[in-house]
Amino acid sequence: MRCPGQDSRYWKPGAVYDVACAKCGNSIEFFKDEPTRRCKKCGHKMVNPKMDFGCAAYCKYAEQCLGDLPPELIAQKKDLLKDRVAIEMKHFFRQDFKRIGHATKVARYAEQIVREEKGDVAIVLTAAYLHDIGIKEAEARCQSTGAKYQEELGPPIAREILTKLGAAPELIEEVCYIIGHHHHPRPEETTNFKIVYDADLIVNLEENQQGQKVPREKLGAMIEKNFLTAAGRELARKALLATEVTESTEKN
Repeated sequence: MRCPGQDSRYWKPGAVYDVACAKCGNSIEFFKDEPTRRCKKCGHKMVNPKMDFGCAAYCKYAEQCLGDLPPELIAQKKDLLKDRVAIEMKHFFRQDFKRIGHATKVARYAEQIVREEKGDVAIVLTAAYLHDIGIKEAEARCQSTGAKYQEELGPPIAREILTKLGAAPELIEEVCYIIGHHHHPRPEETTNFKIVYDADLIVNLEENQQGQKVPREKLGAMIEKNFLTAAGRELARKALLATEVTESTEKN
């Protein structure tokens, strides 16, 4: 059975229309279910401007339904993926608002760092939302939240979530690679790994400062030594050291 929106038996008047080519202005006839058509005059491959891609932006059967997806839709699909991953993460942790909050803060910092470091936004934010996804299984099976257990048990869970969402195989592999050692950077790391690592480190330091605070000088030295990207280090200074100054000023 075809999707009713793509089945011509359900079409109404106006389902076939002409659109001016963006390159030469020549008239191109589109059927409402055609994602692209090539201009017969200049050869330009044009995206159907009236097509509602809607579910195609995240449906794993979109290519079978619509054929080759245009670059614009592929970009939209990747952008929507991170939003759906965030929802899946919240469903997974249910009422564990502490861990939902942690993952959300890591993703927020990662989004700031990735703009400066030119990483892959979809990979970075997906990994940021799912980086601690193995922690529940670690507690259940190992009675521990230790990093090594999270790293061992997290990738299969992340893979299951991303496969269900129809993520690209190469994205799944890199996200699982990051999750699989997100507390333990190796001598040579990808930019995407470094961004997630730094974002997670900022949040971990913030959370630690809410308990037994590290003195400002020691905290500054930790930031200079442990961060892997320039943008992450700068953001850590703003997030952690500026807070220390503000609190000190308020006390005085």
